[in-house]
Amino acid sequence: MKLLFKFNLIFLLVFGLGMIPTGLLSYNFLRSAARDQVIEQARLMMQTTISTRHYTETQIKPLLETRTELLRVFLPQTVPAYSATEVFNHLHTSYPDYSYKEATLNPTNLRDRAVDWEADIINDFRNHPDQKEFVGERQTPNGLSLLFARPIRISNPSCLECHSTPSNAPVSMVRKYGSNNGFGWQPDEAVGAQIISVPDSLPAKIADRGAKTLVTYLICIAVASLIVLDMVLYVTVLRPVGRLSAMADEISKGNMDVDELPVKGKDEIAVLATSFNRMHRSLARAMSMLNQDNADGS
Repeated sequence: MKLLFKFNLIFLLVFGLGMIPTGLLSYNFLRSAARDQVIEQARLMMQTTISTRHYTETQIKPLLETRTELLRVFLPQTVPAYSATEVFNHLHTSYPDYSYKEATLNPTNLRDRAVDWEADIINDFRNHPDQKEFVGERQTPNGLSLLFARPIRISNPSCLECHSTPSNAPVSMVRKYGSNNGFGWQPDEAVGAQIISVPDSLPAKIADRGAKTLVTYLICIAVASLIVLDMVLYVTVLRPVGRLSAMADEISKGNMDVDELPVKGKDEIAVLATSFNRMHRSLARAMSMLNQDNADGS
């Protein structure tokens, strides 16, 4: 078996064994980084909905409330929660893996009513008034889902104009949604939560793509490194050893007229070549003296 083939085999074996723990550690790191990336994306989307709510509350609602037709027809576009939901629904077309809901325990619009697991998050915000956000997981029929939520608190007194009692609410709103839902809210109360859900398969896909890219790069680096190492090994070891082997073969056949090996540097190969050249000269002198003695004796 050629020395270069043995070297390549050992290199590939060591590389392959090293790839197993490296791959596992790298994938775990990529999976964690992908999860953080998804949560950060959800946080950015959440900030978009908060900005939409603020814009609707401070600019759209005051503008539309001055129109007399509001006394007859209630416009849901004046509701911050409605605007935020509609904006995210448009955003959902570009990011279909992300879903959003303004989950509320006692909503005016029944589409926002919280289901059991959403109510648990809202109650957690109620029990911890200082909690600003919630990051967690839940099991769904389609697999694990990541959750990012922020509380909806009644910090603006103007909200109570529509949600304190039916008698204080706009007549058009009561006519549209009725008087049984969305009332009795209290100042600084966590009445709901903005919740963004993301399937856990999304960070897994991101991690898989990153792992494939990493493996591709590692294989390319390994191949390039092996080629460079083979070239270095051939120039510094295999070629000098090959010359030495050829010279030794000629000497073993009795041919003493071979050229000496070139000596470059002071490494082990150079020392070996120097020693072999010295042995060659000594053997040549010894053979010359032996031939001379034989000639004199005859």
